[in-house]
This record gives sequence, C-alpha cells and structure tokens, in this order.
Amino acid sequence: MAFTININGESKTIEVAPDTPLLWVLRDHLKLKGTKFGCGIAQCGACTVHVDGTAMRSCVLPISELKDQKIVTIEGLSEKGDHPVQKAWLKHDVAQCGYCQTGQIMSAAALLAKTKNPSNEQIDQAMNGNICRCGTYTRIRDAVKTAAKG
Repeated sequence: MAFTININGESKTIEVAPDTPLLWVLRDHLKLKGTKFGCGIAQCGACTVHVDGTAMRSCVLPISELKDQKIVTIEGLSEKGDHPVQKAWLKHDVAQCGYCQTGQIMSAAALLAKTKNPSNEQIDQAMNGNICRCGTYTRIRDAVKTAAKG
C-alpha cells in the first residue's frame, strides 16, 4: 500500500504494509539512520521523533496512522547539527556510548519547544522513559538547562 508522509519538510511516498512502524520506514525505506532501534516496545526512547512537534516513539507508530502530520527526525532537527540542544549536548559532553542520544535530543528539543525554561521536575518528566545505559542523566539535565538559555 502507498503512503505519502511529510518527513523533515519533504513529501515522501512509500510502499509498505499499513502496520509497518515508522522507524522501519525511516531506516529501511528512506535510509535515515539517525533514529535508532532500541527495544521495539516504546520503552527506551532511542527511536524518538517529532510528530507535529510532539516527541513520539517511532518503533510502535504504524505508518497508517500518519496522515497529514509533520515528522521530524534527528536529521531534520538542524541541517548543520547546530540546534541549541545539540550544541548543549557537546558543551556538557553528554554522550558516552551515544546510542540513546538521538532519542534524548529529540525529547529535549520537543520539551524546549513547548516549555522555554523548564524546571528540573519538568525536564525529568519529559525525559522519563528515555533510557541511558551509561547513566548521563545529570549531564542531560544540565544540557537541557543550557539549551533553554541559549
């Protein structure tokens, strides 16, 4: 079945089964490899993308549920990797292994788009469910606060 979706500001038509998760459309059909597969059950956050500005888990989001929504992946967050969250991530040396960072950055960017100066509690709530096996949660919170200022 053919589906037309808006990815990073571009309209793309893909032939896939209606129950195909967005994650696999991104990775296998559109060759956008920044969004990661982690758990496959929307628990770890590695696959987080923005759907109409809201952070969503792409591993459980069937392509058939996406009609006219605008989808943004890490590749579409900023052309040169200079989004305030990305710059703050570098400043605070957040990434260790780096696997979860795409999802972490996308969740943080969605938070800051809606909440300009989030409290620690708001940051923790928004980032809850984004698992970092390296445990850089303190650096993540610091980076979000820095991005909010910048």
